[in-house]
Amino acid sequence: MFEHIDLHYLLATYGYWAVFFGCLLEGETILILGGMAAHQHLLHLWPVIGWASLGGMLGDQLLFWSGRYFGGRLLPRLKRQQASIDRVTGLIARYPSTSVFAVRFLYGMRLVGPMVIGASGLSPLRFTLLNAVGAVVWATVFASAGYWAGEALHSMLGNLKPYRLPIALGVVVLAMVIALVRHWRKKIKERRVL
Repeated sequence: MFEHIDLHYLLATYGYWAVFFGCLLEGETILILGGMAAHQHLLHLWPVIGWASLGGMLGDQLLFWSGRYFGGRLLPRLKRQQASIDRVTGLIARYPSTSVFAVRFLYGMRLVGPMVIGASGLSPLRFTLLNAVGAVVWATVFASAGYWAGEALHSMLGNLKPYRLPIALGVVVLAMVIALVRHWRKKIKERRVL
């Protein structure tokens, strides 16, 4: 079934778009895959980092402005995210600049964090500058991790061409399993609090 999929064509045609749109939201999985594709010369590492930075920054800017204009009405409705909202609120109160940079790296904070920061009244210019720096660092770290993971797999398996699709699917499945385990642990903590 999968032997008819031309992964090289798909990545060459849609790879940078996938990185950009994937990084508008969470993005770590697609960014690691983008780094691995760069290692395999299907994409180039610097454009992967560039598109990921742009997508990550734009996504957080949209969330920031949503929080700035609609945070008062929107945040109280996110009851399932209340622990994350409280955590980001505390972080902003103590370390406003660091919170903008760090929220991108904290699991479960990437979507709600910029909205809370926007609702906090932080200067839009300050947010934009720190968000840009955070996006570039984030994209560089995760794309490089993917690139070096590709290097490690290449040294273990040799030519990775026959393994490209299984590796990509394996990374996606692994990311889903990690997300489910974290979600499950969060639910258990919430039940213990109640």
